[in-house]
Amino acid sequence: MPAHRPAEPDIQRYYTEVFVEADRLDRSPQGRLEARRTRDLLARLLPGPPAEVLDIGGGPGAYAGPLAAAGHRVHLVDLVPAHVAAARAAYPQVTATVGDACALPLPDATADAALLLGPLYHLIERADRVAALREAARLTRPGGPVVAAAISRNAALIDLTVQGLLDDDNRVLLRTEYATGVNDPRTGFTTAYFHRPEELVDEFIAAGLPTPEVYGVEGPLWPVLNALGTAPSERLFADAVTCAETFERDWAVLGASAHVIAVARA
Repeated sequence: MPAHRPAEPDIQRYYTEVFVEADRLDRSPQGRLEARRTRDLLARLLPGPPAEVLDIGGGPGAYAGPLAAAGHRVHLVDLVPAHVAAARAAYPQVTATVGDACALPLPDATADAALLLGPLYHLIERADRVAALREAARLTRPGGPVVAAAISRNAALIDLTVQGLLDDDNRVLLRTEYATGVNDPRTGFTTAYFHRPEELVDEFIAAGLPTPEVYGVEGPLWPVLNALGTAPSERLFADAVTCAETFERDWAVLGASAHVIAVARA
């Protein structure tokens, strides 16, 4: 593995000692909406099973497990050993190893599709994000999709406001984050970078990939779901899914999602 980046100890500590990632997507209405929409998008963007899917930064396997259950052959790589152990325990059909998204000891064209559904969140330097995308492209067979997720530049300010956690201290931190994209861990999240959609496009191109298609994941109604504590069985949740689908490619609305996903062919 390459020499540790300055942010890595904080990220390792956060996901090992502070935050439990395994149930994040079930913990809030926004998490459930994110999971539903991401799985729907992957079903559309990935080749049909069986395909070799490389899930880089796949955490404890929230997407690797369902993809394997659908018939794909999935190899998960994550920086956090606890995530790899959790993925192995929960999804025995998924192979999982510890690794760095920017430099993986795997041969060229090893997968039919590559996912980066987490690493770009935590690479605060543009050069590292481009390197991770370039590595995913190297590992993907020609014509296969490279799918990457990013946290929206607007997400932190929206989320903390909805939670009633915006105060004089973190308001200053969030304004700085909104200007630079770099999150300060004092806001409650770990070291992270939050994208504008056009930045994600630029990074794909810089990595040698074609101009990607960009999709808004949750759409504009996720803060309402969180504020109301909407259950997945309620009509409002279904309406939020439909709303997200309707606006998913609308550049005027993309940044209202908490996450965006981009895809291009290697």
